[in-house]
Amino acid sequence: MPQSDLLTILEAARWAPSAFNIQPWRFLFSHRGDDHWDTYLNLLDSFNASWAQNASALVIVLSDTLMPGDGDRPDKPSRYNTFDSGAAWAQIALQTTMLGYQAHATAGLDLKRAQESLIVPERYRIEIAIAIGKRADPSMLPQELQEREQPSQRLPMNEIAFSGAFPQ
Repeated sequence: MPQSDLLTILEAARWAPSAFNIQPWRFLFSHRGDDHWDTYLNLLDSFNASWAQNASALVIVLSDTLMPGDGDRPDKPSRYNTFDSGAAWAQIALQTTMLGYQAHATAGLDLKRAQESLIVPERYRIEIAIAIGKRADPSMLPQELQEREQPSQRLPMNEIAFSGAFPQ
């Protein structure tokens, strides 16, 4: 994956909507084979590393947990950082597909080690890791993952959307 494609994907995320236009997301990334690849790959649990090792890039999505103040008010905790960073992830997924790649987000990473080894300031929350690359032949995956290579099921609409109050 050329650097320009990854930057185009991250540019799409940069334009995601955010509360008060705070743009709390930050992205750390590594290309397969660069000086940071082994560090990033080793932050994933063994299950996710088993397939993500074949990705072209790994991206770590962070969110700023503080809303910046101004001259009259101090920084304060954000209620929207995770939601807004999720919007940025959605933009990554869409732009990745538009460029002919696949994006797979995973929560299977060691958050504490990631915070330390990537020197992430305390105010930033590590949200998710994303593997990006071209779809490969499923035979490249471990056997147990080959069997799972099919579209994920979705909950029916009547289980996720409700008119009025939450059902009892």
